[in-house]
Amino acid sequence: MKSLSGSSINKTGLNFEVVWGHKNSNYELGGLNEVSCGPLLCETHVKERVVGVGHVIREYGVSQTQDLRTNCRTVDLKRKGNNKRKWMFKWAQRQKEKVRKMLVAANDQPTQKLNFIDAIQCLGVSYHFESEIETALQHIYETDYDHCDDKTNDDLYAIALLFQLLRQQGYPISCAHTQGLDKGLTRLEAARYFFFYEQDDSHNKVLLNFAKLDFNLLQKMHQWELSEITRWWKELDFAKKMPFAIDRIVECYFWILGVYFEPQYLLARRMLTKVIALTSIIDDIYDVYGTLEELVLFTDAIESAIDQLPDYMKPCYQTLLDVYNMIDEEMARKGRSYRVHYAKSTMKNLVRVYFEETKWFHQGYVPSIEDYMRVALLTCGYTMLTTTSFVGKGEVMSKEAFDWVSSDPLIVQASSVVCRLMDDMVGHKVIS
Repeated sequence: MKSLSGSSINKTGLNFEVVWGHKNSNYELGGLNEVSCGPLLCETHVKERVVGVGHVIREYGVSQTQDLRTNCRTVDLKRKGNNKRKWMFKWAQRQKEKVRKMLVAANDQPTQKLNFIDAIQCLGVSYHFESEIETALQHIYETDYDHCDDKTNDDLYAIALLFQLLRQQGYPISCAHTQGLDKGLTRLEAARYFFFYEQDDSHNKVLLNFAKLDFNLLQKMHQWELSEITRWWKELDFAKKMPFAIDRIVECYFWILGVYFEPQYLLARRMLTKVIALTSIIDDIYDVYGTLEELVLFTDAIESAIDQLPDYMKPCYQTLLDVYNMIDEEMARKGRSYRVHYAKSTMKNLVRVYFEETKWFHQGYVPSIEDYMRVALLTCGYTMLTTTSFVGKGEVMSKEAFDWVSSDPLIVQASSVVCRLMDDMVGHKVIS
């Protein structure tokens, strides 16, 4: 052994698979028979049941109860080869370009521009227009921000929206003007906003139609990704080999959608979902199943190669090696092999603190709050999750970014504190 060192929805106009590139919005379609040029926006059901931090169960699904087709004719796409690809690509590009032109157009009414940017963000399509939004907000910041106090009495809403958008974009906003940022999941928030936005008489029809198409294409892409990940998970046969472990693969994937939903992060989602799913299994091994002697062997196996693992641990251990080997191969192909070292290091650290908690339990040791938080802030998994989420993010992440996240920055510490305390509060309620 090595060590870590070494959905078909027909009847809704969505019966196709799509992979949508980021820079050029390049569609790759398969299995497309017939689709309206404005597919049905499937109603998103929201069912919440808090079972632990980050574990809000929501059904990101489809329903026949809301028909929100865009105003386009239905077309027959029963053609072979590239015709259907070209048609979908051209139609989506046309809608996107119309929105882009509206966004960059000169406008002497900053409030209108702010409302348009806000709508783009709330509808979940801002990732198409990041540079345009940055340019527009920079212009507004340089020309209007210094004079905003003179306008406060005239339009409090516009001033509040200006502060919100600028702060979200990273501009320095005075403490007196700050407000809480939205904590919702982008795709669910977008799904909810469609219904409100369409009821607004001033809504932009081009933007709404494009956002609906984008939502459905992305949702279908996510469903296809999940089907591939679920197939991989079922082939591992953990339900039979490790029946004590909780099957949380769908939940894990949905969690990762909260990290990044954009189409260009398909590989990143695949890697991170697999890592977090295996982490959940490892957590179960340490928490509820492994003996202290067995966990000594498993911890040593993560650090260095050994062949002495109990049989029931071997499938998980081998799969973990396979996943990191896959990540290593993908990064080597892209010339980013250095990233894998950071990901492996955080996984090793996580296993070490899992083992430390296990020793406390077996020794009957009750740690001080300082000792507990030192370990518990790592066992919540946020440091590992954050570092691993950087691995598949393409050119946007530099080596300096990995060095920074590995230095335990304040934002990771704060996130870990929130994560750990929320998880402990929910666990206390469940036990009570």
